[in-house]
Amino acid sequence: MKYADIILPLPLQDCFTYAVPTDMQSMLQVGCRVQVPFGQKKVYIGIVLRMHDTEPVNYKVKAIMRVVDSSPVVTPRQLELWQWAAEYYICSLGEVMNAALPAGLKDDSFRPKTETLVHLAGELHADKVGIVLNFLRRSKPQQVMFETYLEMSGFGRKHELTPVTKTDLMRMCSGAAYTFKALVDKKLLTTSEQEVGRLADVHDELVPLSQLSEAQQVAFVTLLHGVTSSGKTEVYMHLMQQVIDSGRQVLYLLPEIALTTQLTDRLRRVFGARMGVYHSKFTDSERVEVYRRQLGSQPFDIILGVRSSVFLPFRDLGLVIIDEEHEPSYKQQDPAPRYHARSMALVLARRFGAKTLLGSATPSVDTFHMARTGRYGYVSLTRRYRDLAMPQIHVVDIRRLRFQKRMRGVFSQQLLDAMGEALSRGEQVILFQNRRGYANFLQCRTCGWVPRCDRCDVSLTYHRLHGHLTCHYCGQVYQVPDACPQCEGREFTDVGMGTEKVEAEVHQHFPQARTIRMDIDTAHTRHAYEQIIGDFAARRYDVLIGTQMVSKGLDFAGVSVVGILDADTMLNIPDFRSHERTFQVVAQVSGRAGRAKQGGQVILQTRSADSDTIAQVVANDYEAMYKTESEEREAFRYPPFTRLINVYVRHRDAQRADLLAGDMARLLRAAFADRVLGPDRPAVARVKSMSVRKIVVKLEKNASPHTVRSILLDLQARLMMQPSANGVQIYYDVDPM
Repeated sequence: MKYADIILPLPLQDCFTYAVPTDMQSMLQVGCRVQVPFGQKKVYIGIVLRMHDTEPVNYKVKAIMRVVDSSPVVTPRQLELWQWAAEYYICSLGEVMNAALPAGLKDDSFRPKTETLVHLAGELHADKVGIVLNFLRRSKPQQVMFETYLEMSGFGRKHELTPVTKTDLMRMCSGAAYTFKALVDKKLLTTSEQEVGRLADVHDELVPLSQLSEAQQVAFVTLLHGVTSSGKTEVYMHLMQQVIDSGRQVLYLLPEIALTTQLTDRLRRVFGARMGVYHSKFTDSERVEVYRRQLGSQPFDIILGVRSSVFLPFRDLGLVIIDEEHEPSYKQQDPAPRYHARSMALVLARRFGAKTLLGSATPSVDTFHMARTGRYGYVSLTRRYRDLAMPQIHVVDIRRLRFQKRMRGVFSQQLLDAMGEALSRGEQVILFQNRRGYANFLQCRTCGWVPRCDRCDVSLTYHRLHGHLTCHYCGQVYQVPDACPQCEGREFTDVGMGTEKVEAEVHQHFPQARTIRMDIDTAHTRHAYEQIIGDFAARRYDVLIGTQMVSKGLDFAGVSVVGILDADTMLNIPDFRSHERTFQVVAQVSGRAGRAKQGGQVILQTRSADSDTIAQVVANDYEAMYKTESEEREAFRYPPFTRLINVYVRHRDAQRADLLAGDMARLLRAAFADRVLGPDRPAVARVKSMSVRKIVVKLEKNASPHTVRSILLDLQARLMMQPSANGVQIYYDVDPM
């Protein structure tokens, strides 16, 4: 008897073994999808991981119900990557499968898109067509439609008729469906179905690549540290051209969908239909089509996409580009696997023997450390492309201005003056505020009561445009209260500012300015991203207001002023990476200014004007930031000198969460000694009605992931044996961001 180990899309640590019926044995292959029973009544689509002759001894084996595929949908290299991810990120293969496959491949729901082709009936020769036309004179609509078909197909002019779609035929002659049906019933026309892709065809004439500068030509290395607008994308394109000319493939990773939107047009002008795009804002059917094409005989040579693109099947990967490699968006937070696409891409590249290029104007401290210690190659581009000047950064101390009562709204006078001058010259402005909504929260003027989420340990954000309060953790929406439940006061004040408030104040100061916001509220679909970016690039708007979306590599030639409204939001986060993140975000946002000949300036508003991080940004001194951060992290044993694993204990009952987290921490200390910190309450200690506790494990860089995983899962199993552990959830975040 033959058996197969099947990966099921479930958070279970083990695969399950099924019997392979005799009639399926010849067609079943590793990587194929199969339909299998599970439990009493459930049925799942799973992936064949392994085939063997060993019968399980501890349970009765069920048989595979159906083989879904005639050939594998997951390649051997993909399965290797899945197994690495499950081990390193301490999750199940089923959870990796859920992240790796589009939904249409997990439930067998994908149906190819087809179109109806119209054909001349086979027995109608040229000498009979005239008779038919004469016959159709009694029905003018049928005659017109038949003549239209003959004209569109090239009848009488071509040896082989041009295919005509039913849609085009109906549109050309404005015909009714019953007219077309009548021609088919009379056996004058016939139809057939043809599979067509949902992906856009590309037929534009391709543009040759420009010549690289001397500095750019040197930069064919692993870490490309180039200032904003230094021409990193030109380097990428030349490398991509070399790789695809050699017959190999390229994976080009970006951290945000917004970036793929702007970059797609630029790359398509060079690479045309050889490039495919893959991200979550495409429909599931479109993602399935990209996935299936990569398995076929004519895959895309280049894939441009966000983090999930690392799971696509590649035939012969020759180059992986990780652009803006420092971005936290590359890290998947929830659900598992909580993977970092940069790490996954490096592993993927090694399995293909492909080169990897990491690019950033503000590299992560971890990556820069790898370059400094010789693990990565390193080249810097210190000048902007075409020798454009770096923007001037002006620091405005808003703490002093507010103390002197010289600033009441969100704008300092210096920023208002700079905006006014730019707008009067017909130039554009970008305003950065890393919080959406109108205000951070509402507060009762009388007693200070603040509306909070019923399910999460956070205050509710006020969205004035829609007139409601929203929890940005669970998404729950609440009505704005008419009165305070504590003192029955009816006056509320809004505290803090989001992008909505910024937009409202822009309208007050510059009523003629055309403004647009780019945050998760306005750019929640792929087309919304494209519309906002396209409209601002075409100068249909004067002011773009946004969250971190506007900081990530966008290129707008008309922008001469960038306003950073509150740099302290990130600087004061209780996290060891807060200063690094502040440097990166401020430097990246600043880089959006002055990307054309008119130059640019940045107005940086802060209450920490004397901060070392702010001074380093103004001086564009990445080396100083790295030196400060690396010395501090080495002293306190933080990455890049150690590996971190956050262990989370979650329970509906807060006291039970405290008790079980304490027990888990004691088990961890018995195994890892002083490498364990906590348990502590995270900044948000209750999410979706679940109380959360966090334990941090600091490990040496050379600690075996396999051994660490085994120890953690063993300790988890011991904890779960306790009667008090009923209802507890334990999960892991490896290399947390």
